[in-house]
Amino acid sequence: MTRRGPQKYPGASRRYWWQDDYGGDAMEVNVVVLHTTEGRNVPSYEEGASAPNLTALPDFEAEKLKWYQHFDIDISSRALVNLRGGVETNTLNVCQVELVGTCDPDRHERWGSGRHIYWPQAPEWALREVARFLAWMNEEHDVPLSGPKLWKPYPESYGSGNGQRMSGKAWNAFKGVCGHSHVPENLHGDPGALDFAKLIEYAREYAS
Repeated sequence: MTRRGPQKYPGASRRYWWQDDYGGDAMEVNVVVLHTTEGRNVPSYEEGASAPNLTALPDFEAEKLKWYQHFDIDISSRALVNLRGGVETNTLNVCQVELVGTCDPDRHERWGSGRHIYWPQAPEWALREVARFLAWMNEEHDVPLSGPKLWKPYPESYGSGNGQRMSGKAWNAFKGVCGHSHVPENLHGDPGALDFAKLIEYAREYAS
């Protein structure tokens, strides 16, 4: 398969590069799935066995996200559950991004004043950094700047009976930006109640 567009996000570090170990399937991405790591540093991802395409780590002093790339944009990564039978998840034209921080209000409270991003209340600079990535994905890979309207707060977002998880048919037809909480065959609730409307507003601003 001929992969269109640049395969490395500009400025992203390859310090934690896993494609040489796990390969992945070539595809033409038309979906971005957003996750949260539920930690404060770049995870080990089981030495790459459960890694996404990219991880975004907050740099609070610079008010920037430091990006680490683990797989090419148009190569499948490994952060979604994919059950035997049913639909494909990791390999269905998906670029996956892990946002370092939490969507869990209890974890946010436990962490207290320790520096971290609680993504449902992310600072403007952090949302804008994610928006710049989405604008780049729109410009270079034609990923639509749209997605589900329902982004429930965690833990309501966990599970399959909360009204936001896509059916297999809806997932197969989907193009745009969604959360881990929207992907079928998965139970995870991240990134919770992300301010998706504001995120897409910023992304469209950068893409225009």
